[in-house]
Amino acid sequence: MATGLLPPDTADRLVTTARTAVGDSLRSVTYFTRDDFEQLYLREDLTRDADLSTFIGHEWRGFTVARTAYEGTELGDYRYTIRVFDNGFLIRVTSDREGVFVTTDGLTVKDFEELATAVRSVLEERTLS
Repeated sequence: MATGLLPPDTADRLVTTARTAVGDSLRSVTYFTRDDFEQLYLREDLTRDADLSTFIGHEWRGFTVARTAYEGTELGDYRYTIRVFDNGFLIRVTSDREGVFVTTDGLTVKDFEELATAVRSVLEERTLS
Protein backbone atom coordinates (compact mmCIF):
# COMPACT_ATOMS: atom_id res chain seq x y z
CA MET A 1 0.00 0.00 0.00
CA ALA A 2 2.93 2.36 0.47
CA THR A 3 3.07 5.27 -1.97
CA GLY A 4 6.31 6.86 -0.85
CA LEU A 5 5.03 9.58 1.47
CA LEU A 6 7.07 7.96 4.26
CA PRO A 7 10.35 6.08 4.06
CA PRO A 8 9.52 2.35 3.93
CA ASP A 9 11.25 1.64 7.27
CA THR A 10 9.15 4.31 9.03
CA ALA A 11 5.94 3.04 7.44
CA ASP A 12 6.80 -0.52 8.49
CA ARG A 13 7.67 0.65 12.01
CA LEU A 14 4.31 2.43 12.39
CA VAL A 15 2.39 -0.67 11.29
CA THR A 16 4.50 -2.97 13.48
CA THR A 17 4.11 -0.62 16.44
CA ALA A 18 0.32 -0.52 16.04
CA ARG A 19 0.11 -4.26 15.49
CA THR A 20 2.22 -4.93 18.59
CA ALA A 21 0.11 -2.56 20.70
CA VAL A 22 -3.34 -3.89 19.71
CA GLY A 23 -2.77 -7.28 18.05
CA ASP A 24 -5.59 -8.72 15.98
CA SER A 25 -7.84 -5.76 16.89
CA LEU A 26 -5.92 -3.61 14.38
CA ARG A 27 -8.11 -2.63 11.41
CA SER A 28 -6.04 0.03 9.61
CA VAL A 29 -3.15 2.48 9.90
CA THR A 30 -3.06 5.73 7.91
CA TYR A 31 -0.30 8.34 7.96
CA PHE A 32 -1.23 11.89 6.96
CA THR A 33 0.02 15.42 6.58
CA ARG A 34 -2.02 18.53 5.88
CA ASP A 35 -1.77 17.87 2.12
CA ASP A 36 -1.47 14.13 1.62
CA PHE A 37 -2.02 10.69 3.14
CA GLU A 38 -0.94 7.11 2.81
CA GLN A 39 -2.85 4.09 4.07
CA LEU A 40 -0.07 1.92 5.46
CA TYR A 41 -2.16 -1.08 6.49
CA LEU A 42 -5.67 -2.42 5.96
CA ARG A 43 -6.71 -5.72 7.50
CA GLU A 44 -7.47 -8.20 4.73
CA ASP A 45 -11.08 -8.87 5.80
CA LEU A 46 -11.99 -5.19 5.30
CA THR A 47 -12.89 -3.49 2.03
CA ARG A 48 -10.98 -0.54 0.64
CA ASP A 49 -14.01 1.73 0.24
CA ALA A 50 -13.53 4.47 2.86
CA ASP A 51 -13.18 8.03 1.61
CA LEU A 52 -9.82 8.62 3.27
CA SER A 53 -9.35 12.11 1.85
CA THR A 54 -12.49 13.24 3.70
CA PHE A 55 -11.31 11.48 6.88
CA ILE A 56 -7.93 13.20 6.64
CA GLY A 57 -9.43 16.64 6.17
CA HIS A 58 -11.68 16.13 9.17
CA GLU A 59 -8.92 14.69 11.36
CA TRP A 60 -6.48 17.50 10.51
CA ARG A 61 -9.07 20.20 11.24
CA GLY A 62 -10.14 18.31 14.36
CA PHE A 63 -6.58 18.29 15.65
CA THR A 64 -6.03 21.99 15.14
CA VAL A 65 -9.40 22.89 16.69
CA ALA A 66 -8.87 20.62 19.73
CA ARG A 67 -5.31 21.79 20.31
CA THR A 68 -6.34 25.45 20.17
CA ALA A 69 -9.53 25.02 22.20
CA TYR A 70 -7.84 23.28 25.13
CA GLU A 71 -4.55 25.17 25.08
CA GLY A 72 -3.64 26.54 28.49
CA THR A 73 -6.46 24.76 30.36
CA GLU A 74 -6.07 22.82 33.58
CA LEU A 75 -6.45 19.66 31.51
CA GLY A 76 -2.87 20.03 30.25
CA ASP A 77 -1.54 19.56 26.74
CA TYR A 78 -3.65 17.84 24.10
CA ARG A 79 -2.32 14.29 23.48
CA TYR A 80 -4.62 12.28 21.20
CA THR A 81 -8.24 11.69 20.22
CA ILE A 82 -10.35 8.53 20.41
CA ARG A 83 -13.50 8.28 18.31
CA VAL A 84 -16.06 5.55 19.02
CA PHE A 85 -18.22 4.05 16.24
CA ASP A 86 -20.68 1.16 15.95
CA ASN A 87 -18.07 -1.09 14.32
CA GLY A 88 -14.83 0.07 15.89
CA PHE A 89 -12.66 2.88 17.13
CA LEU A 90 -10.36 5.48 15.60
CA ILE A 91 -7.41 6.93 17.48
CA ARG A 92 -5.67 10.01 16.09
CA VAL A 93 -2.14 11.00 17.13
CA THR A 94 -1.06 14.27 15.53
CA SER A 95 1.76 16.80 15.65
CA ASP A 96 2.06 20.19 13.96
CA ARG A 97 3.17 18.62 10.68
CA GLU A 98 1.95 15.02 10.54
CA GLY A 99 -0.36 12.49 12.08
CA VAL A 100 -1.47 8.90 12.17
CA PHE A 101 -4.90 7.49 12.64
CA VAL A 102 -5.38 3.89 13.58
CA THR A 103 -8.71 2.08 13.46
CA THR A 104 -9.35 -0.89 15.71
CA ASP A 105 -11.94 -3.27 17.00
CA GLY A 106 -12.80 -3.00 20.71
CA LEU A 107 -9.99 -2.00 23.07
CA THR A 108 -9.58 -0.88 26.66
CA VAL A 109 -8.51 2.63 27.66
CA LYS A 110 -5.13 1.18 28.67
CA ASP A 111 -4.75 -0.27 25.14
CA PHE A 112 -5.46 3.16 23.63
CA GLU A 113 -2.88 4.81 25.88
CA GLU A 114 -0.23 2.25 24.92
CA LEU A 115 -1.06 2.63 21.23
CA ALA A 116 -0.96 6.44 21.33
CA THR A 117 2.34 6.45 23.24
CA ALA A 118 3.92 3.98 20.82
CA VAL A 119 2.78 5.84 17.69
CA ARG A 120 3.88 9.21 19.10
CA SER A 121 7.28 7.70 19.84
CA VAL A 122 7.73 6.66 16.18
CA LEU A 123 6.66 10.12 14.96
CA GLU A 124 9.06 11.82 17.41
CA GLU A 125 11.97 9.58 16.30
CA ARG A 126 11.20 10.62 12.73
CA THR A 127 11.30 14.30 13.69
CA LEU A 128 14.67 13.90 15.42
CA SER A 129 16.32 12.17 12.47
